[in-house]
Amino acid sequence: MNATSSPKELSENAWQAYRAGDYPAAARLFAEAAAAYTAQGEALTAAEMKNNQSVALLRDKQAAAALEAAQGTDALFAEAGDFRRQGMALANLASAQEALKKFKEAIPGYTRAGEALEKAGEDELRLQVMQLLAALYLRRFKFIDSVIALQSGLAGIKNPTPRQRLMKKILFICL
Repeated sequence: MNATSSPKELSENAWQAYRAGDYPAAARLFAEAAAAYTAQGEALTAAEMKNNQSVALLRDKQAAAALEAAQGTDALFAEAGDFRRQGMALANLASAQEALKKFKEAIPGYTRAGEALEKAGEDELRLQVMQLLAALYLRRFKFIDSVIALQSGLAGIKNPTPRQRLMKKILFICL
């Protein structure tokens, strides 16, 4: 870690690297930012940086390292009552498990992520997670579970787009 860089600067540099597609640098900088925030006693922000690191590692095709980076962060957010970040952390963990072909662990991870995001009132993020879960079910040939997951995600959308309304109608007909 650069002694002259603040955690905020490290985070900003990490985001720049991420947006530029330099995922290894982004992962390294997010890890440095997490360590700096931990040193300042900001555990929740450090956990958020670990999750960002996990996403960068996943983009860099390092699923095992991504899983390790996000490990335990969901519990910190749950303890703080931050359901939005808890849901995102659970989704990151499930994505890493899915990339590692640990499908039996990924399914409940996505499900718990959806539940946390529902508690947080994050309908759009929840829909994205439920779409990931539906896709995972489809790959495992669990068609009914896939439809149910997608319906569940769409049910929470208060102002659906025309595309989402069409999907709701199609899914309603399927079941």
